[in-house]
Amino acid sequence: MVSGNGVVIHLPGMFEEIEKNEKKGLKGWQERLIISDRAHLVFDLHQQVDGLQEQENNKKGQGLGTTKKGIGPTYSSKAIRNGIRIGDLLGDYNHFSKKFHELAMMYQRMFPSLKVDIDAELKRYKEFAEKIRPLVFDTVSFLDKSLRSGKKVLVEGANAAMLDIDFGTYPYVTSSNCSVGGVCTGLGIPPHRIGEIIGVVKAYTTRVGDGPFPTELPNDIGDLLQSRGAEIGVTTKRKRRCGWLDVFLLKYTNMINGYTALCITKLDILDTLPEIKLAVGYSLRGKKIDYFPSNVSDLAAVEVEYLSMPGWKTSTEGVREFKDLPENAKNYINKVEELLSVPVKWIGVGKGRESIITIHD
Repeated sequence: MVSGNGVVIHLPGMFEEIEKNEKKGLKGWQERLIISDRAHLVFDLHQQVDGLQEQENNKKGQGLGTTKKGIGPTYSSKAIRNGIRIGDLLGDYNHFSKKFHELAMMYQRMFPSLKVDIDAELKRYKEFAEKIRPLVFDTVSFLDKSLRSGKKVLVEGANAAMLDIDFGTYPYVTSSNCSVGGVCTGLGIPPHRIGEIIGVVKAYTTRVGDGPFPTELPNDIGDLLQSRGAEIGVTTKRKRRCGWLDVFLLKYTNMINGYTALCITKLDILDTLPEIKLAVGYSLRGKKIDYFPSNVSDLAAVEVEYLSMPGWKTSTEGVREFKDLPENAKNYINKVEELLSVPVKWIGVGKGRESIITIHD
């Protein structure tokens, strides 16, 4: 596993997570984890600042629903060029100490209530430096050699296309490019080397946190999807908001990502519904639009055009072949494929890997 230059890393959190997984039986991770020397460090002070900023936003009624994990402040540091990278930690320690001191002092001036024990943090990071030193590489060269030798590289992006800092529902987004462009900027892989682009999408739409959500179902159906789908945010543990599958939104993300295939997951969550809807168009102020609104006030004001389809009202959890799905479930999948002009190659009908139906050409 390679953590590329576009990733921001909270080392205390990373080692805590590794320790938890070691207790569950994880072995040999040291030989399998590679960290970019260009990846930026998330410090505890970034996390504290994240919380303080969200607190201020909430007072103004402008909360973003941030995870308070320090992601935004770290990318801000990166953008204003006072960020600290893994390479700084492993280089001249006096230089690292100076940079950290300056960063802490800047945030303390901005947030007088912020308290940072600089000496204690520097001591802690001196220990982290030696722990991660064997894991750190120039990942750009590493990936280039891997690709040139014919190895396959599977890139997994965190978050979804609509949380992309440029193309998502700004400002209710993350702080990086989690659309396909992140492969180039976050790993240093050139565009012509990108092969298949697989869009992974649930059979319905979910959103955690704030922001406009045109197909949201704030009713019994939404509650059913939330409970049957166990839709709880991984980091924040908040309930995810649920709604009908938004094909109009998917067309927009396809413009950006250029999917070569789709994997539709959680089809089984729709098993009990007598009727299922697909969002196929948006109207704004009485006029049909052919673009995805860039500002949240317009997105919150859209009227959604739906296509209604009959449900299948039978369990799909035990199905392992596409031909064995209920007819209406096949129709639902085929309609999504037809509307997007992207082939559906995999369908998830349960939690385990064995619950993936592979559609062969």
